[in-house]
Amino acid sequence: MVIKVFVATSSGSIAIRKKQQEVVGFLEANKIDFKELDIAGDEDNRKWMRENVPGEKKPQNGIPLPPQIFNEEQYCGDFDSFFSAKEENIIYSFLGLAPPPGSKVTKSSEEASSLPNGDVVGEVQSATEATEKAEESGENEAQKEDNEDSGNLAESPEKNESESIIPEPAKNMELD
Repeated sequence: MVIKVFVATSSGSIAIRKKQQEVVGFLEANKIDFKELDIAGDEDNRKWMRENVPGEKKPQNGIPLPPQIFNEEQYCGDFDSFFSAKEENIIYSFLGLAPPPGSKVTKSSEEASSLPNGDVVGEVQSATEATEKAEESGENEAQKEDNEDSGNLAESPEKNESESIIPEPAKNMELD
């Protein structure tokens, strides 16, 4: 199976050129076999690409812009779809390819062990880390408030020492 990347080698748009370079560079870096097909210099490539991009994936004007990615005849997606798949680490399924042996994708699915309650180990760690971070920020807030309170006391030396911090109604209450 060969991945086909439809590009426009003579595009005047810097944004399109950057997107094309990102797709091609990623495929090269990951040693994924692909074929670059120019739509600017080859009318047949342009026509084939435009006819084979599904209707719901075409822009409002009906002309899809490069890069467009196919696995043989099967449409994979445009740059935005590619970018999302890359960010979510699902690029091989996006391209319709099996992950290479020993890749992180394969290891992570094999190593993700379930706990008796059905949680996945990584998810529990993430939740624990989130809780710890929330507790730390809560402690930080409490420390800030303590510092502000002590700062307020230090700023008001005219207060009499006989005054206490206990609210007035509580002073009048009798203790059992």
